[in-house]
Amino acid sequence: MPVNPELQGRVFPPTEPYLVGREKVREFSRAVFASNPINLDVTAARAAGYPDVVAPPTFAVVVQESTLHQLLEEPDAGIDFTRVVHGDQRFTFTRPIVAGDTLTATLTVASVKSLGGHSMVTAESAIVDADGAHVVTAISTLVVRGDE
Repeated sequence: MPVNPELQGRVFPPTEPYLVGREKVREFSRAVFASNPINLDVTAARAAGYPDVVAPPTFAVVVQESTLHQLLEEPDAGIDFTRVVHGDQRFTFTRPIVAGDTLTATLTVASVKSLGGHSMVTAESAIVDADGAHVVTAISTLVVRGDE
């Protein structure tokens, strides 16, 4: 079943709030070899003007994951996850993610394109804080391989 082109423009419901934990930020920082002290040390983060440790930019994928799950589980999407390859990832920040943030994400399918027998689905996850202020938009392009 090919990817449903009518997905384009679809907006999914906001995710459940995600509380950014200090230890999760530290674990992620170590996993991606982030060496800036503000990613690991509260004192360094506060000295730099942040209320707590600062997540590396790619931490946004942790929050985005739940929105992509919504897309992949959509019954009429026509996306077979066994045929998905991650094609691109981008972020547009208003401010960094810090420990203590409560974040909610809303996914919009920005585009669905066919290229040969393959499809490219671009999904934009707008991530906001507890006050509804924009923090980051995570943009993923998924390539869904067609039949071989």
